[in-house]
Amino acid sequence: MHLSAIDSAIRSRKSARAFSQQEVPRSRMVALLDEAARMAALGAKVAWSVHVLHGDSRQALCAKVCAAHDALRQAPELSSLYREPYDYYPEKWTSPYLERRRENGWSLYGLLGIGKADRDKMHAQHQRNYQFFDAPVGLIFTLPRALGRGELLALGAFLQSLMLCARQAGMHTCPQAAWNGFSSIVMPHIGAADSDMLVCAMALGFENGSDTVNTFQTPRVPVLGFTRWLS
Repeated sequence: MHLSAIDSAIRSRKSARAFSQQEVPRSRMVALLDEAARMAALGAKVAWSVHVLHGDSRQALCAKVCAAHDALRQAPELSSLYREPYDYYPEKWTSPYLERRRENGWSLYGLLGIGKADRDKMHAQHQRNYQFFDAPVGLIFTLPRALGRGELLALGAFLQSLMLCARQAGMHTCPQAAWNGFSSIVMPHIGAADSDMLVCAMALGFENGSDTVNTFQTPRVPVLGFTRWLS
């Protein structure tokens, strides 16, 4: 891949939240995964597993988790059944991360015309996560629990490579942590071992260019906001 192509993929990549029904052939998925796997892994090993859901398996998982999401809203005491396998988010948000999170969330909801009192609309929009935003391919990524945190870094590099490879191929993605809370449903569905943990999911497919939600762009902190120059 030429530098200009890499630059284009990076600059045009975004988290799409509405996908078309155009299918992604299995052969294309194999090619994308093979290309992304060529990134450097710790110790030249691949510890993660990728579970590719499409067709009936995808639909069945979406139905299960959407039902659980609805039930949890009606009976919050069920939350003990749905715990994340690891702390993806902090227990308590602090500044400036709290403000950035709120800015992103309310900017997206504002674009969709969802106000702070629109609980039903918020729930419905959040549930779009559990439909993979209509993407024809849903990806679930797992790791053995026994491994160290370095493997999360390696998997993160693989995820980034996969997203850029998909973008270069004309597709879009949306990495998702929302599925983590329903690990007790997801893991048996995909046949994962008890010794594995759910790390995250990803929607993959072709963007629905007519949906307003895909005009949303999350702001980026400028370079001087996260860089220290030492001499």
